[in-house]
Amino acid sequence: MSEETRRLYLGGGADATAGTVTRCRDFTRRALADWRWITEPAGGAHAAAGSGGSGGAAGEPPYERDRQEAAEDVLLLVSELVGNACLHAVGPRELVLRRGAARLRIEVGDGSPEHPRRRRTAATGLLGGHGLLILERLTLSWGSDPRADGRTGKTVWAEVALPLTIARTPPEDPPGGSPAGR
Repeated sequence: MSEETRRLYLGGGADATAGTVTRCRDFTRRALADWRWITEPAGGAHAAAGSGGSGGAAGEPPYERDRQEAAEDVLLLVSELVGNACLHAVGPRELVLRRGAARLRIEVGDGSPEHPRRRRTAATGLLGGHGLLILERLTLSWGSDPRADGRTGKTVWAEVALPLTIARTPPEDPPGGSPAGR
């Protein structure tokens, strides 16, 4: 299976941060629906997030719960990566989702040359400072790389395993043609 990429250009800058996390989550949710991680219910993108981690409906097959839980993890990772770019890097420039045969790679590019650093201690009672711990817990691997074009900035990335039922199923083209360049 070849890699499939979805890209959302955000522009970066202080003016671009309002509503950016929600926009990126909605974009990711649509990609996950196209890739059959989740089903888009009649209620639209916001309803697709499911029940907020309740484990799914009674009688739902275990693989459906696994896919839903994996999708919720991906949405949390997108929120953390994009939120960190908004807080620490004057906003993200782009969000890229790369679906391979066995992994999903989430990339957030921003204009800051500073790579993420874990705080010495993240006090459990305080707000903030837990994002990198979440990345470590939910991903196979994560990191950051300088921009490939040599300009100022970096890409922070995280990789997660595809649920087994998805890793064995090729993605469908969404209605209206090719997903490239979305």
